[in-house]
Amino acid sequence: MLIRPAVDADLDAILAIHNEAIANSTAIWTDESETRRDREKWLAARAAAGDSVLVAVQNDEVAGYAAFAQWREKFGYRHTVEDSVYVARPYQGRGIGRALLLELIEQARAAGRHVMLADIESGNAASIRLHESLGFVEAGRLREIGTKFDRWLDLTILQLDL
Repeated sequence: MLIRPAVDADLDAILAIHNEAIANSTAIWTDESETRRDREKWLAARAAAGDSVLVAVQNDEVAGYAAFAQWREKFGYRHTVEDSVYVARPYQGRGIGRALLLELIEQARAAGRHVMLADIESGNAASIRLHESLGFVEAGRLREIGTKFDRWLDLTILQLDL
């Protein structure tokens, strides 16, 4: 497996992974699929801000992606980032998410970021376990703040001091 910075040629695969998560999980709290243009803007915004977007390539295809971006837009939050890690279904459970998150953490440290947060739907035990295994600790839980698939969702916030 190779982990490298994402490039424009990766966007179709990133889009497929992202839209699959929208359609079939509570990891992304929207019902509206994105377009390639949406992902182009997303990648350009991350690059302009000095944030990282990584892909994991296995068998010559993008098996997953990860990114970090400033947690909130206000200037006072500039040292705090939020991570996103998504792995294509056929590759889940093979350590790809862990490898991506480890590299993402290192890149955030190298960029001088102070804290990394993970906002995770509270029922996503696999993602919570992954983050906790890398040193993230629960910073809080917000009950019933979102909805998807006709049910209320809780949000668990995990924190890693970089």
